[in-house]
Amino acid sequence: MNTWHRILLVLSLGLLAIPAFAQDVPASSSSSSLSLSSSSSASSEVHVAKTVNVVMHTALGDIELAIEVERAPITAKNFLRYVDHKRLDGMVFYRDVKVGITGEYGLVQGGLHFHPERLYKPIPHEPTTVTGLSHVNGAISMARLAPGTATAEFFIVVGDLTSLDAQPDAKGDNAGYAVFGHVTKGMDVVKRILDLPCSSRGGDVSMKDQMIINPVKVSSVRRVQ
Repeated sequence: MNTWHRILLVLSLGLLAIPAFAQDVPASSSSSSLSLSSSSSASSEVHVAKTVNVVMHTALGDIELAIEVERAPITAKNFLRYVDHKRLDGMVFYRDVKVGITGEYGLVQGGLHFHPERLYKPIPHEPTTVTGLSHVNGAISMARLAPGTATAEFFIVVGDLTSLDAQPDAKGDNAGYAVFGHVTKGMDVVKRILDLPCSSRGGDVSMKDQMIINPVKVSSVRRVQ
């Protein structure tokens, strides 16, 4: 993916400003996955980062996710409160961003874009330089305007798009986007969503030719054991 495509992708991820509503944040539980981090012990012990498993039931099939409650605690807690309060039930995937001539890279975006009354207040930005996570194939990350404006809009990455990570040496808004988990099953569903036809009308100018003509409904989002 060339530099121009990367610039276009970063510039196109902004969302229309939507009012947010403050709510209390419930405590979240966690389970473990095979996410690895280095150990400081001489025996090179492997640390297993805690995650919570979540399943999205979409009209095109299920998408299963591992939410990084240990490595991205702020962003994960925010996502899970929407899950636990069932505020993501009935949401849609409404946007495709295709990158590259053959579309081998891209992302699908969903959330409460059409339901601003369900939003909680924005959360602090949690950059990849802090979490150690990255926008690799299957990563789920928060969409935002300026850092600290993310609420309930998120996107899932198809292909490695590490240019969306925080870039400390870059000029301007270099904080990147906040990865908070990854797809464990259902990338075929994500790719089907990315392949859906889009309209050249509707949405903000930054979303031209990216709004899915028939958005994909998500009937429910739930924690699973």
